[in-house]
Amino acid sequence: MKEYANPEVLVTTEWVAEHLDDPGVRIVESDEDVILYEVGHVPGAVKVDWHTELQDQLIRDYVNAEAFEQLVSQKGIANDHTVVFYGDKSNWWATYAFWVFKLFSHERCRIMDGGRQKWIDEGREFTKEVPQHPPTTYKVTTINEEAIRAFREDVDKHLEGQNPLVDVRSPGEYTGELLHMEDYPQEGALRGGHIPGAASIPWGTAVNENQTFKSAGELWSIYKEQNNLDPADDIIAYCRIGERSSHTWFVLTYLLGYQNVRNYDGSWTEWGNLVRAPIEKP
Repeated sequence: MKEYANPEVLVTTEWVAEHLDDPGVRIVESDEDVILYEVGHVPGAVKVDWHTELQDQLIRDYVNAEAFEQLVSQKGIANDHTVVFYGDKSNWWATYAFWVFKLFSHERCRIMDGGRQKWIDEGREFTKEVPQHPPTTYKVTTINEEAIRAFREDVDKHLEGQNPLVDVRSPGEYTGELLHMEDYPQEGALRGGHIPGAASIPWGTAVNENQTFKSAGELWSIYKEQNNLDPADDIIAYCRIGERSSHTWFVLTYLLGYQNVRNYDGSWTEWGNLVRAPIEKP
C-alpha cells in the first residue's frame, strides 16, 4: 500500500468486496452526512453515528467505556473482529470512529481507502438492508486516552515547551477570516485565528482527488519536508471539533509511522471560546 509505515491498516475496496461474508470482519460506515447509510451502504455494513452514538449527549466528550461496550456489542462487533471503517468526505468521520475505537484499545482497526465515494465510483453493490449481526459481549480492557488524546492543559504545556501544533482547518479558519468551517455558520467560535505557533496543514492535502490517501512519499514531502515535522516530535493536531484532526492523526501515526501524535478534540470550538487563551492571526 504505497510504502506506508503500517500498510496493513489500509484495505482496498477490492479487499472489502472479497471479505463481505468473512465472519471475522465487521464493516462500519461512519459519515458526516448521517442519512447516507439509509440511502445505501456496503452490504453487511453497520452504521455508527458519530453524533448520537460516539458522543455523550450530556457532556462534551466521547461515550464512556460502558456505553461503548453496549454500542459495539449491539452492532455485533466482538473484541477479536477486524473492524473496517469507511465513510464520506474522504473518510474524515471514519477516521474519527477509528480514533475512538483506538481510545478503547480495539486492536484490529482498518480504513477502506477511498471511502464511500470510491466504492460508488467503481459501481460496486449498495444495499438498504440493515444486517442483523448476532450481539456480542464486548469488553473494554484498556483505555488508551493518554497516548492519543490531548486536552486544553496539554496544549498549554505544548506551548510552554514550544512543541509542534498542527492546525488542519481551512486557510480561512486558520487566519481568522472565517469563524467557522465553510457552510457551517452555526458551528463557529467567538474568536478567529489559530493557537500560537501552530502550522497550517489542511487535512485535505493528504488525499487525492479520488479520496484515496496520497503515497507515503507525497505525505512525507507535505509533513516532513515542507513543514519540518519530525517523526520523533511530540505533535498535537486540532481542527474545530476533532474530526478533521483525527484524519491527520491517522495519517501521521499509521501511514507515516510518527510515534507521538495526539488529537486535541476540544479543538477550536474550545480554544476559540476560552477566556484568556492566546491566539494568533497573520
